Amino acid sequence: MANTSDLRNGLVIKYNNELHVIVQYEHRTPGNLRAFYQVKMKNIKNGKMIENRFRSGEEIEVVRLETRNFQYLYHDGTGYVFMDTENYDQVPIPDDIIGTQSQFMKEGEAVQIMFDGEKPISIEFPPHVNLVVNEAPPGVKGDTATGGTKPVTVETGAVINAPLFINEGDIIKVDTRTGAYLERVKK
Repeated sequence: MANTSDLRNGLVIKYNNELHVIVQYEHRTPGNLRAFYQVKMKNIKNGKMIENRFRSGEEIEVVRLETRNFQYLYHDGTGYVFMDTENYDQVPIPDDIIGTQSQFMKEGEAVQIMFDGEKPISIEFPPHVNLVVNEAPPGVKGDTATGGTKPVTVETGAVINAPLFINEGDIIKVDTRTGAYLERVKK
């Protein structure tokens, strides 16, 4: 077991039987009171931020996680199947671990999966992906006074708000974290 003096940004600890990553910590010694650590943590499973105060010298449970590179293969109805790029093992991942970013995954996409032992904990997608526009309603010139948007459907089935000049067959760059249109990609 480690104690609070081992706290570092990016360290993964088990707190209330859930895994949290340390985002920020500060050691405080207020006047004639006992020293403590004020810690901001992010829950790995649901992404919620919490703050907690640990006594100086208090024991914490540090968790060692392994991150490996995988390639997305397909969705089998119950979850997503990924292939380890080093040993070609296939790993099924349930839908609830992937979350909403799955709408931007296309076959062959490279991702990083974080494991606690053999159990997958979370998936890190590339921040941006290039997707082909399958459906785009026509944008009429003069529809708006400022930069207007329209909903377009991309090759993965996701619907994204894009500028009026985007047409079917265009390739657009999308932010996988927010689902926002970033730019049109030249072919």
